[in-house]
Amino acid sequence: MSVKALKGQWDAVAIAAAILLALSLVFGGASREHALRLALVELAALPLLVLAANRLIRSGEWRKSRFALGLLGLLAAIPLIQLIPLPPFLWTALPGREEMVVALDLAGLQPGWAPITVTPDLTWQSALALIPPAAMFLAVLGSTQAQTARMLAFYLIIAVISVALGAAQLASGGRQLYLWATTNAGSVNGFFANRNHLATYLLACVPFAAVFGAAVLRRRTDERLPLWFGALFLGLVVVGLAAIRSRAGVILFGPIAITSLLAAWVAAGRGRPGPGLLALTGGVAAAIAAVALLALPPILARFDAQSAPEGRFEGWPIVADAADAWLPLGSGIGSFDAVFRSVEPLEQLDPTFFNHAHNEYLETWLEAGWPGVALIIAFLVWYGRRTITAWTAGPSRERDLQRAASIALLAMLAHSGVDYPLRTAALAVLFALCAAILEKAGHPTERDRA
Repeated sequence: MSVKALKGQWDAVAIAAAILLALSLVFGGASREHALRLALVELAALPLLVLAANRLIRSGEWRKSRFALGLLGLLAAIPLIQLIPLPPFLWTALPGREEMVVALDLAGLQPGWAPITVTPDLTWQSALALIPPAAMFLAVLGSTQAQTARMLAFYLIIAVISVALGAAQLASGGRQLYLWATTNAGSVNGFFANRNHLATYLLACVPFAAVFGAAVLRRRTDERLPLWFGALFLGLVVVGLAAIRSRAGVILFGPIAITSLLAAWVAAGRGRPGPGLLALTGGVAAAIAAVALLALPPILARFDAQSAPEGRFEGWPIVADAADAWLPLGSGIGSFDAVFRSVEPLEQLDPTFFNHAHNEYLETWLEAGWPGVALIIAFLVWYGRRTITAWTAGPSRERDLQRAASIALLAMLAHSGVDYPLRTAALAVLFALCAAILEKAGHPTERDRA
């Protein structure tokens, strides 16, 4: 392939990735409803998926990421396998199908061919929802460090705009500027339907802002704009989380901020902390002090269990029992609502709507069974190995981004234990971008080759 053709292909991939990134943030901030908006994101991902896959195949770069690409393939295979029709004697013998067989018998109907999933339409929608993050993962695997850095800078800018939009939403008294019909009205949501997902987005951006700012100290240049932007961004996140009042966001900020400042210290050259690093730390400290003085009571009120009982904890044992009943293959990706409604105790029925388990690991166990659990374990093994490689390497532009990506992934994985942030296209695409950056920790950098 000629250099000119390769350059044109890179330009096409970069343009397609930028379009997907923008559409995922503007139209992908909800996990349900608004099917047209989500379909636009999925359609926008198709050209990128084809272009990025073609580039990896023709360049041979895919060989460096066989394990990660295998995990991606297995992730896509689970819902597709669940959609394969099975003969009656096979699917009726699977655990959890007893009530379905009884219902057909009472109706005087004979069982026909049926898939593993009990909600084929929702499982198919879940399979389609994998297209945007898969496309972004493949695109970043074949992108340069400079191209990836520009994508991350765009994420930081959108984070600032999202907080500003959230402030305007709050100032409107919860009546205007909300982009989704089903949303946390009266809260700071930004481009998201759920304020908790905006908190996840801000947490995932923190390490990148920190390393971008600290890296200029290692290069010993006169440029200080990234450093001051990083300090202001960290302070803005503190204020934003205080206004959002996401309990998980508040709890996770401390560990994420500490590890991000550690990554910034490594990016600065592992030397004695100078004025630049102190500025980053000072931005966080000043914002925390301001929040403690002005907005601490409303934040503490969110942790008052007596004034706001937590229904998700009461629902987890029910979900766990239901998951056991559907093992080993699960009830089907996207079937949580249907299954939970069939086992929800009558004494717990109330006007609230428990649409997800608010624990992705538990919900995956219910919907995907042991194959889903095995995939999670394999992913965590991959994540641990790549994280160790990234953090034991010396400072460089590539390694700085990889360490930051490991922290961002940790923030999203941790929040997934009490919520469902990755069911939004916006955060799923960001997760895939970070995963591709961290995957490159297993590839030698130009400095390593030298």
